[in-house]
Amino acid sequence: MSETHNETKTIDGTATEVRAPDARSGRIPRRTWVIGALALPLAFGAVGLSLAKTNALTLTPVAPVAIQALAPSGATAIKGEVAELFGNKFVVQDPTGRALVETGPAGEGGKLVAKGEGVTVQGRFADGFLHARLLTHGDGRQEVLGPAGGPPFGSLDWAKDRVGLAPAPDVPALTAAVQAAGYGDVRITGRGPRHLEVAARDRNGQDHQLHVGFDGQVRERPTP
Repeated sequence: MSETHNETKTIDGTATEVRAPDARSGRIPRRTWVIGALALPLAFGAVGLSLAKTNALTLTPVAPVAIQALAPSGATAIKGEVAELFGNKFVVQDPTGRALVETGPAGEGGKLVAKGEGVTVQGRFADGFLHARLLTHGDGRQEVLGPAGGPPFGSLDWAKDRVGLAPAPDVPALTAAVQAAGYGDVRITGRGPRHLEVAARDRNGQDHQLHVGFDGQVRERPTP
């Protein structure tokens, strides 16, 4: 009778390169087992709140400005009434003017807002459009638009993030790092796998979009 040996592996959370499997052997890559093991509790409802938590990030609230005062910015906001609908775009009007808001795929079909509804829209203003990131309806209901941010879906970092094992950003420390680099009015606009997306102003009041690594490294993001 042949004897079967069970191989025991210890996962220490350190990413390592995994060679492609031999198609003839039919073996499943170790990376697939790791992601599957981490994501399995989610598939079955995640017994225990500790397994259900994520490193979701709250966007920095921005006070609305008059539409007439809109200027290029990585994070600004307006408040007014929906005047017109054009597919995934709509026009917001306040006493000072009108602004065209672009909502991306979330607004396809024109059902995201209703004509005449009061809304507050936060996002990036560029090229004459307000690219919406956060929509607040008149009843206080909020919707985050665009990519959710965080690690790419299905990656090892994504699986760790879903069960609360991924590195979490130290927001106060990263904000301090941005300020130490010479910026002020720091506004968090999103999150990547290991970085925050930030809008901030330099000493001359000019708005910049920054990539802030969880290690505290600050660099300018290319203009979209």
